[in-house]
Amino acid sequence: QVQPVESGGGLAQAGGSLRLSCAGVGRTTRTYAVGWFRQAPGKDREIVAGISWGGGSTDYADSVKGRFTISRDNANTVDLQMNNLKPEDTAVYYCAAATSLSRILAGDVVAWGQGTQVTVSS
Repeated sequence: QVQPVESGGGLAQAGGSLRLSCAGVGRTTRTYAVGWFRQAPGKDREIVAGISWGGGSTDYADSVKGRFTISRDNANTVDLQMNNLKPEDTAVYYCAAATSLSRILAGDVVAWGQGTQVTVSS
């Protein structure tokens, strides 16, 4: 059973950087596509970035293109490098696993992590 676990959230100043990691998204029999989502207070959860099971395909929300980079060095861990952070990036960030990148982008996931708080001060 896949169970994503996030780490690396925290506090940053505007213009700064943070790196989030998601572990637990691969098994001996299967590697999953992974997405990072976020939910700010009073707002719906939204997709931030996604990566295919092999790492060869990625997709980003327009709001983070050029600032965030999703990557996976192995089957079990996916990172989200966040640069040039803005106060509007403040949210709880969730990692999720799905059987394909297209399902990630559709929000059709098989498992969610618990979330990690990212706060960006101005």
